[in-house]
Amino acid sequence: MNFTTAVKTCVLKKYARFTGRACRSELWWFFLFGTLCGMALLIVSAVLFPRGSKAMSVLFALFYLALLLPNVAVQVRRLHDVNRSGWWILLPLVPVVGSIILLVWMCSRGSAGANRFGEDPLASA
Repeated sequence: MNFTTAVKTCVLKKYARFTGRACRSELWWFFLFGTLCGMALLIVSAVLFPRGSKAMSVLFALFYLALLLPNVAVQVRRLHDVNRSGWWILLPLVPVVGSIILLVWMCSRGSAGANRFGEDPLASA
């Protein structure tokens, strides 16, 4: 999966779909999209609005609110790909160790073939 396909999938096709599976590239390309858009928004808002402006805060809040649901959805689908329940997304509530374990799972290869959450997303590619 490439950058544009991942963004289209996460934002347009599967905005709030928590079922199915997502390959590693889908998660990480979408993460890169969010990071790049956030950096661009930071630059634009620094040019347009004075420092500490409420408009700047509102702009960032709306941006991150718009990406919250697809971000959680793609992470849940990614956990499904490694044959874990979506509830494991709460693992970072355990200080330090939880975030490390979740990062390892997000970077791990998905289970080959079908699992209890659906077909292998790489099998169709």
